[in-house]
Parts: sequence; C-alpha cells; structure tokens
Amino acid sequence: MKNITLPIRFGLVASGCLIAYFLILSLMGYHTNVFFSLFNGIITGFALFEVIKYSKIQNPETFDYKMGFVNGLITGFVATVLFTLFFAFYSTELNPDFLTELSEKWSSDYSNFKAIVFFTVFIMGIATTIVLTLTFMQLFKASNNQENNRIKHSLTLVD
Repeated sequence: MKNITLPIRFGLVASGCLIAYFLILSLMGYHTNVFFSLFNGIITGFALFEVIKYSKIQNPETFDYKMGFVNGLITGFVATVLFTLFFAFYSTELNPDFLTELSEKWSSDYSNFKAIVFFTVFIMGIATTIVLTLTFMQLFKASNNQENNRIKHSLTLVD
C-alpha cells in the first residue's frame, strides 16, 4: 500500500487543480471553449513529471522504468477518474445548460452528446497520462551508456 500512496496523493492534487482550473474558466465564461482544455495537459503533465521525479528520489536504489511508469499511470488514472466524475456532476447538476451551450458550438446531434462528452473527457485524460508518462520516463530511466549515466548523475547532483 505504501508504494501507491505517492501517486494517489499526486492524482488527488492534480484532479483538484483540474477542477479548480475548470471552475475558474467557468467563472470567466470560457468553459465552453475547448481550446482552454489544452492547459489540462500541462496540469496533468506536471503532476506526472513530479510523481516520477519524487519516486526516483524516494527509492534511488530500487527505482526502475516499471516503477516510474506504474506511478505515472496511477496518478493520471486517479486524476482522470475524479475529474471526469466532477465534470459529469457539474454538467448535469450544477450547470445543466452547460452541455447545451457546448453542443451548440460543437454538435448538431444532442441525443448522445452527454455520453460522448464524458467519454471524450475520460479518454483525453487517459491518453494524456500514457503519452506523458512514456515521455517523462525517458528522462528518468537508467541508461546502458556509462558516459550518459555519469552526465545524468552529475546533473542530478547540481539540481
């Protein structure tokens, strides 16, 4: 259980940041513009990068590619599930007109629009998690090149 507390905590914080960002956009009236959802990737990416970095710092001897990848996936999954649940609650209970406003801009068929939007939010979160976790693990994985390992180690000591 101790191995997953760090990624769960980062997932909770990431979902809180995603929710706060969405609510800020909502207050300013920009929440129906999907362009602003691109910043969600930056929020999620920062959380994934940090959980992998802290995993390596906490377990320098046992840290490997699998540990970093799993921690990134858990973090992203927790953040995505919680944000998707909040998004569904917001768009059905707090602001029932939200999906109508969104559909006027992006869809002509409203019959299945709610399910499509919730599914899209979920898939975007999972896709972002997988891609960014794979990307960040390239920075943290051990290299077979001894010269590269010495350079990385010296850069780590400087930070």
